[in-house]
Formats: sequence, C-alpha cells, structure tokens
Amino acid sequence: MTTALFGGSFDPVHLGHVNAVKALLRSSLAPDRVIIMPAFVNPFKAGLDMENRAGCEDRLQMCRLAFKALPHCEVSDFEIKKATLSYTADTLEHLREIYPENKLILMMGSDSLETLPTWNRFHDIIRMAHIAAVSRSSEESRRIEGYSEAVRAAGGRVTVIETEPFDISSTEIRKKIVNNQDISCYVDGNVVKYIMSKSIYRQGDS
Repeated sequence: MTTALFGGSFDPVHLGHVNAVKALLRSSLAPDRVIIMPAFVNPFKAGLDMENRAGCEDRLQMCRLAFKALPHCEVSDFEIKKATLSYTADTLEHLREIYPENKLILMMGSDSLETLPTWNRFHDIIRMAHIAAVSRSSEESRRIEGYSEAVRAAGGRVTVIETEPFDISSTEIRKKIVNNQDISCYVDGNVVKYIMSKSIYRQGDS
C-alpha cells in the first residue's frame, strides 16, 4: 500500500490542486490513498497579513467539497487540530505511525521542491517519503529536474508528474473574489457556492 500526502494552505483550494491529484493518481506512482492536509499555519507564511483569509474550518470544508468526487482521497484535520506551525516531517511521522507498512509519497509543486532543502528536518523528509513533483508545463518540468538534482544528491527520490497547465494562484483568486470577478473557471463549483454563501475573503468589505 502507498499513501500520498498533499499539504498546503488551500486558501482557497482550486482546480490546479485537484488536477495535480488526478495526475498523481494516473501516474506510475498511483497511490492507494491521497491525504489532503490543510495546514494550521504554513511555516513559510507565518507572520503574513491574514486579512481576507479563510479560517481553518472553512479551508477544511472547501477541500472536502473539492476532492469528494475523486477516488482514494480523504481530507485530514490533523495539522489544524494540532494548532501549531505545520512541519511536514512531523506529519509524515504521524502517517508512519498510522500506516506503518505503507510507502509514503510527498506531493508538491515546483516552488516547494526548489525550497525543500531548506525545510525543517529536510533529511528526515526525504528519508521517509518519495517526492512527487508536479509540473504544469514542459518548461516547468525542466526547472523541476534541476531542483531534483539537489534532492537526489542528498539521497532523496523524486518523480516528476505532469499535469494540466494552470496559471493562477490562490492569492490571485482571492483578489478576484474581492473585486467581484468570476472565479468559476478556476475553482470547483461547489467550492464557489460555499465561498459566496459564507462571504469568505470579503469579510473586510464595508
């Protein structure tokens, strides 16, 4: 059995995230289980202005809506319940305790792969998990291969997973919501309805 971990802020979760998981499920790694793990606080985003951000419970619910139609996917509240900075090495150790016989995969994008050698307990991470690096274009695949060299040189395993192009970030989606722009081509329909019904990302409006 193989379990994949896909962590992030998911603020909000968008179709780029969903497409990446679909690509992983179709890939040679093809995990038996994908755990979507919204962070309580991403260590790289600690201290940032949190105005017009979604709360933990809303991010959990948006992830549940976005991934409910995908097979082998489950959304975990482990990091949110810990209510501390979310370190990937700690979460991987938690998964090893739950699934001691499973191989672990850590899924990430090119930006995360580039900074991976600077992460807390980097060597523990690459010892525990095979890295699945998601690429959205041929150009990005070439960059990822460059970043992979540093990880492989340290003893890590990296597989590049190609997915559909997706050229907008969660930050840009939040800006579109504030500006009353349509986000339906970037975000699952059920998530869009949830965002609008709860007025998420527009709490600061007068």
